[in-house]
Amino acid sequence: MSTSLLYHAFGIRGYRYVRSEYSGGEIYFTLEQQAPPRCRRCRSHNVIRRGTVVRRFRGVPIGRRPVWFQMPVQRFECRHCGLLQRGNISFAQRRHRHTHAFERYALDLCGYMTIQDVANHLGVSWDVIKKIHKQSLRRRFRRPKLKKLKNIAVDEICIGRPRRFLTIVLDLASGAVVHVGEGKGKEALRPFWKRLKRSRAKIKAVATDMAPAYVAAVLGNLPDAALVLDRFHVVKYFNDKLTLLRRQVQRSAKAMNKDVLKGTRWLLVKNPENLRSHECSDKDERKRLQEALAINEPLMRAYYLKEDLRQFWEQADKTAAERFLEGWLERAENSGVTVLKKIARRLRLLRFGLLNWYDHRISTGPLEAANNRIKTLQRRAYGFRDQEYFKLQIYSQHEKKYALVG
Repeated sequence: MSTSLLYHAFGIRGYRYVRSEYSGGEIYFTLEQQAPPRCRRCRSHNVIRRGTVVRRFRGVPIGRRPVWFQMPVQRFECRHCGLLQRGNISFAQRRHRHTHAFERYALDLCGYMTIQDVANHLGVSWDVIKKIHKQSLRRRFRRPKLKKLKNIAVDEICIGRPRRFLTIVLDLASGAVVHVGEGKGKEALRPFWKRLKRSRAKIKAVATDMAPAYVAAVLGNLPDAALVLDRFHVVKYFNDKLTLLRRQVQRSAKAMNKDVLKGTRWLLVKNPENLRSHECSDKDERKRLQEALAINEPLMRAYYLKEDLRQFWEQADKTAAERFLEGWLERAENSGVTVLKKIARRLRLLRFGLLNWYDHRISTGPLEAANNRIKTLQRRAYGFRDQEYFKLQIYSQHEKKYALVG
């Protein structure tokens, strides 16, 4: 075997091929170092040899056959500085039993296969592949760069039982996760604000939900950035309050009216264009909704105000949206319905976050998609014991491609 083949096929340079052996379906290449020993500390060649030890390193397989490189590693003492050491192995990391080329090959396979599949294919343990993958992720994603951030989204995700949360910060331009914090609330974002301040990034807008902790954290740490309340979370907040109102109405309703209200929860939160018509009156969603609204005026007012609120994001410009929002808030405050008054009070405090959408049309939608990928990652792995590895996997999710098979 030539030295050129050693370099181009296996990434080994500076060593001379000696012989090949075949045993038990495995291939063993014996090598020896070409250059004389040299001290790592003072770079001197004036050394005293103190014996050798034979070491083996796993290389890239040839077909289905494992490949090993074995060589005598010189132990020597430097006469100049007195350091006792072993010869440096250029094609493998210290304390590793595989070559750099083997690591690169395993990492390439990890992009298409599970860790267990890669381990089975290469004939090594699961822990070896996991360690290789984790070290690669740590080198690349241990400290995501924040300098070029412009628009970001903030939200939390539940990752298991008992209810444990992670706070995720997403770069809306690249789709990359730039921060994963333990728990939820402002404490989970504290390390991110420190790193962001050191990076001197100029954040223009932040998309988030209506959680008071996130709103206060953004306003306190990014006073010059625009806070944009996510449309989905605003409507969800209204739907939750509407569901509570329906329960109150059903508890106080008479027996006949209870039958009408029964099973209408999803009809109230469903978009009108998605309601299904049916020949049978019991299955006609539009008719059932109208009957439920007819028996209680507060419920009817809340439902139609909810539908009117959807038009806020369809105005021609920010000025028209401001007029529309002010009119909607006045109607909600004068409705006489306690639930609507509470909603109006909350939205009036956060009206700047609603109107900022017309200056920065961003949302937490990409972050919700990232959260779904994180949940898929967790299901495929049946959970993670190593939380650092789990976080590193989250940082790398934007590079993975999911394809439908079938």
